[in-house]
Amino acid sequence: MRPVILLPLLLALGGCLKDETVSAYGGAGKIWRLQDIGGQAVAYPATLEFSAPGQIAGTAPCNSYTASMNAPYPWFEIRDLVTTRRTCPAQAAETRFLAALGAATLVEVSGNVLILSGNGTAEMVFSAGG
Repeated sequence: MRPVILLPLLLALGGCLKDETVSAYGGAGKIWRLQDIGGQAVAYPATLEFSAPGQIAGTAPCNSYTASMNAPYPWFEIRDLVTTRRTCPAQAAETRFLAALGAATLVEVSGNVLILSGNGTAEMVFSAGG
């Protein structure tokens, strides 16, 4: 008899647990392309996607990456960053990109612009695209 009472309660609680990350505030469903970092335009490709609630993925100048991200909007905190391990001529740019991504603490989404900043790191400006 108890499972019958418990099931509606669990379903009701599940409805209260909504996504409070940047995914729910305009970040999901877009590929964010890095435009500038620290006020300087970038000449290399780098992307950021909110691939699933609690997850990010993308491409850095040389490698692809994934990480978990569960901070409530407007906070930004990634954990367990994993990248592929290719080397390329843009290795220094990749190191800077991944360091800034890992140090970011705030995110702002306004239409097709996403800005990562905070913690004394270089501000990263992304725009939405394909």
